[in-house]
Amino acid sequence: MAYGKQWQTVMEDGTVVTRSNTWSPPGSHPVGYGVKVVTKDGELIRIEGDDDNPITTGRVNAMNLALREYTYAPSRIIHPMKRDYADRGKDKWVQTTWDEALDTICEKVRYFQETYGPESIVCFGGTGREACIFYYALTFSVLQSPNCCYTQSGWSCYGPRCSISDYVLGAGYPELDYAGHLPGSYQDPRYEVPKYIVVWGKEPLPSNGDGFFGHCLVDLMKLGTKIISIDPRITWVGAHDGNINLQVRPQTDTALALAIMNLMFENDEYDHEFAEKWIYGLDEIKERAAEYPVDKVAEITTVPAEDIKRVAHIIGTERPVGWAWGLAFDQNKNGVQLSQAFIILAALAGSIDRPGGLTLGPPSALLGKWRMEQRGAMEDSVWEKRIGAAAWPGLSTGMATTQPDETLNTMESDEPYALKMGWFNSSNFLTPTCSAQPKRWHKALQKLEFVVVQDLTMTPTAMAVGDYFLPMATWAEHNGIVLTHYGRNTVFMGPMNKALQVGECKSDVEICLMFGQRLNPGWWPWYKPADGKSLDLDALATAVEDFYSDQLKELGFDWKTFQELGLYQPGAHGFEYEKYEKGLLRFDGEPGFNTITGQIEAYSILYESWGEDPLPYYEEPNYSPISKPEFAGQYPLISTSGSRRYSSFHSEHRHVPSLRQIDPWPWVQLNPQTAEEYGITDGDWCEVYNMFGEARFKAEVTPVIKPGILNCAHGWWFPEQDGEEPNLFGVWKSNFNSLVPHFNVGKLGFGAPYKGVMCNVRRVRSLDQD
Repeated sequence: MAYGKQWQTVMEDGTVVTRSNTWSPPGSHPVGYGVKVVTKDGELIRIEGDDDNPITTGRVNAMNLALREYTYAPSRIIHPMKRDYADRGKDKWVQTTWDEALDTICEKVRYFQETYGPESIVCFGGTGREACIFYYALTFSVLQSPNCCYTQSGWSCYGPRCSISDYVLGAGYPELDYAGHLPGSYQDPRYEVPKYIVVWGKEPLPSNGDGFFGHCLVDLMKLGTKIISIDPRITWVGAHDGNINLQVRPQTDTALALAIMNLMFENDEYDHEFAEKWIYGLDEIKERAAEYPVDKVAEITTVPAEDIKRVAHIIGTERPVGWAWGLAFDQNKNGVQLSQAFIILAALAGSIDRPGGLTLGPPSALLGKWRMEQRGAMEDSVWEKRIGAAAWPGLSTGMATTQPDETLNTMESDEPYALKMGWFNSSNFLTPTCSAQPKRWHKALQKLEFVVVQDLTMTPTAMAVGDYFLPMATWAEHNGIVLTHYGRNTVFMGPMNKALQVGECKSDVEICLMFGQRLNPGWWPWYKPADGKSLDLDALATAVEDFYSDQLKELGFDWKTFQELGLYQPGAHGFEYEKYEKGLLRFDGEPGFNTITGQIEAYSILYESWGEDPLPYYEEPNYSPISKPEFAGQYPLISTSGSRRYSSFHSEHRHVPSLRQIDPWPWVQLNPQTAEEYGITDGDWCEVYNMFGEARFKAEVTPVIKPGILNCAHGWWFPEQDGEEPNLFGVWKSNFNSLVPHFNVGKLGFGAPYKGVMCNVRRVRSLDQD
């Protein structure tokens, strides 16, 4: 690998050590932990951290260390499976072959394409996985359908931040500069350690979101960086001496951002040179921010005014200030405005594309760009049928997917047309990971006439609706590329090197190659089986390497070279800060940002064209005791969800014994004051409920959460329970998403209140008894 090391070594005792980088499956954000995969006689022995990796320096998360358990779990499916349509919901799966699966599935795809049109096929994709690169291509250029769907109401994960960055910043995803792109790490002479980092609605250590290595915060804290944590909870990074915690009422963050901005203007504490040159609508945003005086916002957010003033002064005067923004920006009907305000605050602080601030990348590059280009496989007349695209241009311009709430409406109503076939790519969305009102989705999915599921283990979603099950390879069982931010900001990039093979499991790219060669060979020319049809493992392995070699051409090397290189960091290949000054962000090569005005748009031209307020504003959540006073007595509390634990990635890993031991049951965090008020003690089973649904959790009584707020676990199901209908591995018992309303989104189609909806709580006897 890199650093003068071989990427694979045979040891004297016969073990083989393969140096690699992690992604998924099983689920994990593309943080790219440097690891050594130790095998013997083709069997996985263990995973070790790679001390020579300059970013992760030997550190590995628990989910990757448990890969042996996951790989050889009794419940793992390692051969293609099928069952009769009449047996949906029943455990009547039978093993089949890849050749039979290819024949039958391709025949079905052609039938639906020719009978109802390619738009009758919908592909459902999961979150955060390597599949995020490939389920777009699977939809667009393999199945040739316009309907690629991520089912979370309001597309409330990452997509909103990416789109708003594109619209108002004209760049790819802005990420905290933690020197991951620089070969010299924190010691690189180009780098500057931030004095403060604003960690907003994010818990980086367990989440490692989208390529951001969360433990860099620990490194930077050791180097003197202080943390400003904005969160309803006090997180681990916020809890240390000298760090500041603004415990904001859920979903009121936009008001807080505008109050901070107003104080920076009032006190004349901001980067005048940058703001006057590069912010469009500076006068207008000053006027808008003035509508949010600190005392008013302190009342809205429940954050003390003096704390807001202190943070505004730090952001306005300290340099450099780093920024890390998280899921709270997306799971919020008002989140589009929050993201816009966040970018303006970072600009006022002089943090944009400067050392220790925020790094920028192009809107799309490498495999991320390739996946979007797959839309060219369809005629315009087909692409225009994408569900929700015309009604929601604010979402559909930035995201090449359907509007998820509209997708459920279409499935229920058959308007504007009926969906006939579904393909689930690493998506178990009936668990509380994505879909709001999951029982409605469950009922609607039954209308699909044919369903393909590709995953690693049987899930509630697969059991409920699947007809064919295609077994997936883990990251240690296939070649691939770890790509931070999916090409929107390539902080670094590393190879996943195949170290073993289990059963007949295939990777995302292999499945695309196999089906693409049958269904649309002009777009999938790499795979050439010897007889033109049957599964050819040698040809498939060559096709994967050829495919990746083509994707790497723009960097000047092929797959083999990349495999030997081991890690690609832009800082070793001509990386520059302040790209906006040098014409490196705009497609026309001119200085500036890739927006309509060439500046960061505090006043958004695109928003205005879509009928949205061009300036950020605060809007009270639709379901809070303030906006719904008639329900305040019945539902006086606020629930939030989506925070991460080290033991699982969303709904995955529940069947892995060592990880389940860390978190054996779904949990709800509540403040001691709230617990006492409701007669709940630590370890009690509770039912959290509201006007939309209910879910059960075990109580964790802790002072880290504000009184009146419940932080609920997400992604829970029970693999040890009966998997057949109606139980479906207990998927309905602790399903937080039952409490989230359908189609409660912002004006651009983004954002839903997964992190803030009114509720109540009561103590119950157990998971199953009142």
